[in-house]
Amino acid sequence: MSTATEVGTRAEVPHGFDRLVELVPGERAVAVRNIPATLPVFDHHFPRHPILPGVLLLESMADLAKAVAGGDPAGWRLASVRGVRWKHFVAPGDQVEITVEVTARTQQTTDVRTTARVEGRVVAAARLLTLVSADEPREGTA
Repeated sequence: MSTATEVGTRAEVPHGFDRLVELVPGERAVAVRNIPATLPVFDHHFPRHPILPGVLLLESMADLAKAVAGGDPAGWRLASVRGVRWKHFVAPGDQVEITVEVTARTQQTTDVRTTARVEGRVVAAARLLTLVSADEPREGTA
């Protein structure tokens, strides 16, 4: 039986997030990340129409996936991404709610589906993020 965790202390919030709404280890998580206008990336991406680079949003999705995978988040690394859709821009001042749901799991891998929303509107979704144990050799290095 699993139980949802409401987070009350800052130490439990995954890196890069402002609030953890729900965490059911091995099943799902919901977290909120505020996008401040002071991020240095907005100086270059793009000066007259600042938007959050999609890769940074994808990184946040992977960070939350590592938290839901269980154990030490540093014990997981992102191995593959499939079916990513960018639907709307994320701008300075937006509050992004990211949801991660585990779809398959083994000792060495965790597959998740993830969605990012701003004010209830889907801004990005990934059909499959695969995390592998950091102990596994990287492809092509063994």
